[in-house]
Amino acid sequence: MTMKYYRIPQKENIDLDAFNEPDGAVYTYADYLKWDFEEIVELIKGKIFAKAAAPNRRHQEVSGNIFVELANFLKNHSCKVYSAPFDVRFSRNPDYSKTDSVVQPDISVICDLSKLDDKGCWGAPDLIVEILSPGNSRVEVQNKYELYEEFGVKEYWVVHPTDCTVLIYTLIDGKFQPSRLLTSGDQIKSTVIFGFSLDLEDVF
Repeated sequence: MTMKYYRIPQKENIDLDAFNEPDGAVYTYADYLKWDFEEIVELIKGKIFAKAAAPNRRHQEVSGNIFVELANFLKNHSCKVYSAPFDVRFSRNPDYSKTDSVVQPDISVICDLSKLDDKGCWGAPDLIVEILSPGNSRVEVQNKYELYEEFGVKEYWVVHPTDCTVLIYTLIDGKFQPSRLLTSGDQIKSTVIFGFSLDLEDVF
């Protein structure tokens, strides 16, 4: 009997540097699925941003501490929590060729399970946690803020692991309202996940 081998089709291998040219090109989720970059990339309003290939140890510790607390709390809850890499697609149209924003938040909590599919989440998670690293550019951070606000992310945490601070943006009447700057000794009480609180001493 002749053995037949299945070969996984090769993704389109593209040099990321080519996208840095100011040619005005806009890309979609359909393009994103073809790419095979060494870097992890995100797509925001059709523009490509590279994530840090290997987050540092401090970033991973803080991310893990927050994820464990959320996962334990949500164990018998209808909401689901996911950590990166996990694709979240933002679009008014589920057509891949019309979706121009795909990001990988460090942590996402989704309570409307109809938004989940085999590729990740389509639509806004209820809660997003982003943990900053030296690789985050100001443009990327600003673009994500605007994207999350536009599509209705109800609560958005920006965590600075080096400074040991957290800033929480809560969506009120379609606009993000910031909390005061929280740090070790403070407790986070989520307005989205009712009953959940997080002692920042346990995070940092």
